[in-house]
Amino acid sequence: MILYPAIDLKDGQAVRLLRGEMDQATVFNDDPAAQAMAFVEAGCEWLHLVDLNGAFAGEPVNAAPVEAILKATDVPAQLGGGIRDMATIEAWLDKGLARVILGTVAVENPDLVREAARTFPGHVAVGIDARNGRVATKGWAEETDVMVTDLAKSFEDAGVAAIIYTDINRDGAMQGPNINATADLARAVQIPVIASGGVSSLADLIALRDTGVISGAISGRALYDGAIDLAEALTALSEG
Repeated sequence: MILYPAIDLKDGQAVRLLRGEMDQATVFNDDPAAQAMAFVEAGCEWLHLVDLNGAFAGEPVNAAPVEAILKATDVPAQLGGGIRDMATIEAWLDKGLARVILGTVAVENPDLVREAARTFPGHVAVGIDARNGRVATKGWAEETDVMVTDLAKSFEDAGVAAIIYTDINRDGAMQGPNINATADLARAVQIPVIASGGVSSLADLIALRDTGVISGAISGRALYDGAIDLAEALTALSEG
């Protein structure tokens, strides 16, 4: 199972939100590229980046720090937030991004996801963010009647590289991930599922890994707070 350290970008800084609320942001580093380098030096294989402002604006806002991270590091990175058309997808991949994460458009324009996955095989993931099993869009500001599993299954034949499933109620709350819901989703589809939201301890990571069906986990606040030592976690997961 791959551990993805998260760098959430707001106003050019690396922050963490509490349950997706933009006014509940804690700044952890005003130099996101330096933060990325610290994660890489600890041994991470991937980076998970989110343009929080972009998620609300519907277009890239924190492009400069993302580009600085891509230039400073040599591990693949995936990015979500404000990526809602083919031109933006192509531009990011041309700049060295390994994978784009499509969230809002997966609900509002699923044909775009299919086109992108066909055009850029292996480079497109779907981000599914949910409260109580229902998908939320536009930076989690709008809730829909779409059920998580239904949305995931609709992309079963599209060729997407991964599904990133976030339980919004757990995100940034340090209360543990929703292991059962994530594992149920992973069993329901053939697409690799990455868990996000609430990962707060090494025990959480091991529990996700031990389901045997979850391919990755994203952690942010726990790494910044020191609740998880990244190098120790990477070693433990590799040994397992």
